[in-house]
Amino acid sequence: MSDAIRLLDIRESPLSSDEVLAAVADPTAGGTAIFIGTVRNHDHEKPVDKLAYEAHPDALEHLRKVAERICDDPAVTALAAVHRTGDLKIGDAAVIVAVAASHRDVAFAACRRLIDDLKAEVPIWKHQHFIDGGSEWVGAH
Repeated sequence: MSDAIRLLDIRESPLSSDEVLAAVADPTAGGTAIFIGTVRNHDHEKPVDKLAYEAHPDALEHLRKVAERICDDPAVTALAAVHRTGDLKIGDAAVIVAVAASHRDVAFAACRRLIDDLKAEVPIWKHQHFIDGGSEWVGAH
């Protein structure tokens, strides 16, 4: 595992941006980019009441592979990614990713790639519950 990977987790407990930023703090970094994905109150123009995330038992290994790929860039000095599972309310943080790098442009690009690849490749599913009583599963993989 790359030394740049400082924190990877999938957990039921609430996420902390302070924890993620502390994990990627590095004196060699010239920039740090963070993304916080939160539960919004709508989707497909329908009001959302709440949602739940479920992760495949191998999801953390998939996340590790995504992180390793991002850390192939030697300008990436530190990386962290945490995703929540279980029941979440509107406004809760569902995912937090951060990348510290030698320069801001690298940090921004790597952070964007990290969240995009996580959403595309890590087997985590969202079960949205709408105010009208309907629900749907949304695959993040």
